[in-house]
Amino acid sequence: MKTIGGFPAAPGGTSFRGLLSGAARRTAERLLPLILVLFLLSGCATSPSRIHTVTQISTIEALLVGGYDGFFPLDELGRYGDFGIGTFDRLDGEMIVLDGKVYQVPSGGRVVVPDGGTTPYAAVVPFRADRRIPFQSRMGMEELLRVLDGDLANLNLFYGIRIDGTFSGMKVRSVPPQEKPYPPLAEATKHQAVFTLDRSEGTIVGFRSPAFVKGVGVPGYHLHYIDGGRVSGGHILDFVLEAGEAQIAACNRFFMILPEGASFGDMDLGRDRSRELEEAERSRKVR
Repeated sequence: MKTIGGFPAAPGGTSFRGLLSGAARRTAERLLPLILVLFLLSGCATSPSRIHTVTQISTIEALLVGGYDGFFPLDELGRYGDFGIGTFDRLDGEMIVLDGKVYQVPSGGRVVVPDGGTTPYAAVVPFRADRRIPFQSRMGMEELLRVLDGDLANLNLFYGIRIDGTFSGMKVRSVPPQEKPYPPLAEATKHQAVFTLDRSEGTIVGFRSPAFVKGVGVPGYHLHYIDGGRVSGGHILDFVLEAGEAQIAACNRFFMILPEGASFGDMDLGRDRSRELEEAERSRKVR
């Protein structure tokens, strides 16, 4: 931009300074340095776009070994995404983040909106669908996930998965809050509460993660559910989709926030716990 005497030039080359009255010019001269400083500071404070970025709080491995102490404020999740899943301090229920709002499904099965609190594990993304897939015929969970896999162009990316529809046999679980010393996740889920919603309209919220995240995240699909009335939901174990639509958001960036406390440093996170993860996350047996 052309300038004259430090001021932007008006059309025709005249300085805007010359268009101001004496008093207004002196005021502008005094304020110009402050305006420039504020402009620079605002530029520094603007974070890069988080679109297509999955942000994860801690690791699934830490959760598997009993890292249930919440450390990341729920109120801060919105800075990183408006869509996601997770759990709460002391493993107190299942988390669904939908349209920017955090919902909690305690072991009683009734959805509540938490008033503050923290999470030991969550994953969120600013959800912007780049694909929509309609489903007009009845389809079980395994078949639907195979269809999604066949439609995804690159299975080495992360995908936010949202499915709005009518479901029958929606089987979900939640886990009661744990007491110290915390048991491993596979042990804690032996006391899960399982609920079957015979017919329900609502939304599946979750992610499909690539195989290489083993130990850090949940490879494959990790899905939670909340009904349209925001009354029931939980971690999905099984379902039948009667009809609906899937929205897919491809994500090629992954950002992680780890706890800094001594307890995290003391955890043994070097073992392969794939079998424990399978038992804790995907078991459909009512215990």
